[in-house]
Amino acid sequence: MERRTSERLVNLTIALLTARRYLSRDQLRDMVEGYRDLAGAAFDRQFERDKATLKDLGVPLDVGTNDKLFDDEPGYRIRRDSFELPGVAFDSDEVGVLVCAAQVWQQASTAQTTAAALAKLWATGAEPDVGRLAALRPHISAREASWQPLWQAVQARQKVRFSYRDQERLVQPWMMAWRGGAWYLAGFDETRDAARVFKLARVAGEVATVSRPEAFAVPEVSADDLFAGVAAGVSASVATIDVRDGAAPWLTRPGVAVAVSDVPTGWQRWRVPGATVADVAMAGANARVVEPASLADAVAAHHAGLLASLGAA
Repeated sequence: MERRTSERLVNLTIALLTARRYLSRDQLRDMVEGYRDLAGAAFDRQFERDKATLKDLGVPLDVGTNDKLFDDEPGYRIRRDSFELPGVAFDSDEVGVLVCAAQVWQQASTAQTTAAALAKLWATGAEPDVGRLAALRPHISAREASWQPLWQAVQARQKVRFSYRDQERLVQPWMMAWRGGAWYLAGFDETRDAARVFKLARVAGEVATVSRPEAFAVPEVSADDLFAGVAAGVSASVATIDVRDGAAPWLTRPGVAVAVSDVPTGWQRWRVPGATVADVAMAGANARVVEPASLADAVAAHHAGLLASLGAA
C-alpha cells in the first residue's frame, strides 16, 4: 500500500472514530487530507474504494442519519464499541513472565522499547511486584556496536558487508547467538563461499546492508549445529566460582554444582564454562572466583577501578 493511500485511510478512520455524529460525504471531503483536491466524480470513486478497503480490513462502518424525522443524506461513523478490542487480562504468573521478558535488554538501543512494554503492562491494570523478579531477571549484554545492525539484518534477511580480521566480508546473516560470554553471528560468507561463524567483538567499523530485504533463504539448521565449533572452543575455559545461594542465576544456570566441604554456609561452588569478568562482576559480593587466578585478578581489578571512580565522583 502506497504511503499516501495508507495516510488517507488512517485519517479517514480517525475522523470516523472520533465523530459523535454521522458525517456526510461532503463533511468527510473537507475534513480528510487526501480528499480535498479531488473533483466530485474522482472523490466519489476514491471514497467508495476507501470504504471497501476499510471493510476488507475489518473496520466496521456504521451508516445512518442524525435526524430520523427528516430524510437526510446518510452519514458515516465508526462505533468505538464495535471497533475497539476487548480488554486484556493476565493472571499473576502471566504478568510475571511478561515483565521478566520486558526487562531482558539493558542497552540504550532497546531501553525505549523496554519502557514501552512495561507501560503497556501497567496500563492493563496489573500491579506486578517487580522487586520479586530481581533474582530471576535475565540479563543479555550486547555492547558491540555491530549487534543492532546485524540483528536487524538477520530479521530482514538482508546481506551485510563488514570488516573482520582486517578483511572485508560479504555475508548472508542467518542467526545470532550468545555463546561462552560473547555474541556470534552465523551466516554464509560469500567472500569465502562457505558458511562461517563471526565473533561480534572482532567486527570492525560499520556494518552496511547491501541488498533488499528477503534476499536469501536461511537453511533449516539448528543453532546447536551452527555454533558447535564455538561451544567446543570455549568448553576448556571453565572457572570455579563460589556463588551465594539463590544469587547470580546467569552464572549458575550454565554451570555444574560441585560438592566440597570448604564452602561457607549459604554458598555453593560451581564450575562455570565461559565465565567473563562482566558476568562475575555483575554478581557483586554474591560471587567469588576460586580459579583461574587470572579471572580472579581481573574481577578484583574491575571492582577496584569502580570504587576508585565512585570515590572520584
